[in-house]
Amino acid sequence: MSLRDKIDEAAGKAKESVGKATEDDRMTREGKADQAEAKVRGLAHDAVEGAKEGFDDVKQTLGGLVDKAKDAMDRKK
Repeated sequence: MSLRDKIDEAAGKAKESVGKATEDDRMTREGKADQAEAKVRGLAHDAVEGAKEGFDDVKQTLGGLVDKAKDAMDRKK
């Protein structure tokens, strides 16, 4: 979760709290919605970062296998 997502989640929580304190149902719902949006955005961000790391791992592994195959072919020459 990025810093922006954490800030937006905290702002949503504050908005929800103010809504509850003032008995403003609309503000309470908006605060909850803001929190949910920030959480979803954070999860999407984390998923993208995880996919990038996984892709980098695969790329590194395949690169190592290609290097080993090239070395084996060079030794056979």
